[in-house]
Amino acid sequence: MQQQISDSELELMKIIWSSGGTALYARIMEELAGTGRAWQKNTVITLLSRLVDKGYLKVGKIGRRNEYTAVVSQADYQAAQTQSLVNRLYQGSARDLVAALIQREALSAKDYEELRQFWEDGEP
Repeated sequence: MQQQISDSELELMKIIWSSGGTALYARIMEELAGTGRAWQKNTVITLLSRLVDKGYLKVGKIGRRNEYTAVVSQADYQAAQTQSLVNRLYQGSARDLVAALIQREALSAKDYEELRQFWEDGEP
């Protein structure tokens, strides 16, 4: 499994994933500007470099501009994080995770019905 990423790194990954898996640095900065949070240029460059070092991104040049490409898909990242959560908190039991969601009413009747349908049909 790859190294964990911080919440800020995940925010950058989400921008890249939402851009089809590839984004220019300028595009990333544009998206970050819309978050209402002050993002410093050097901080973003450092975070992107860390994601490259961790194997989540690769960087290429288009002229003088940096283009970042996701090496790990959003679905693969989510699956790995979900498995890690289940292993750490529920001793590998997905059933215990679902039971906890139902007990805390984090899973609605509609959610339950959609999951049941998915289980029966194999399609979301």
